[in-house]
Amino acid sequence: MTRTWIVKLSHKAEKQKETLPEKVYNRFITLIREIERDGPKRFNWHNYSSLGGGQYHCHLKKGHPTYVAVWEIVKDQVKIVEVKYVGTHGKAPY
Repeated sequence: MTRTWIVKLSHKAEKQKETLPEKVYNRFITLIREIERDGPKRFNWHNYSSLGGGQYHCHLKKGHPTYVAVWEIVKDQVKIVEVKYVGTHGKAPY
């Protein structure tokens, strides 16, 4: 499988992913793999939306608490995406 996008995690997101519950962590890894393979527009994910300015988000887990991921296109020509946040909906930066 050829990956067409490079996905990097910000320092904050790198630390946050380690605190995720196992099921949420596994869904996050699945999201990362999909972004690498198919790009940052993930219409197949629950509550996916564009936040404007090349930023996107989706829900990793519904309910209480809701877990979300936020990512942005850093370089479109080289195809780099950086995950800015992964964690509960209440602390999401949008």
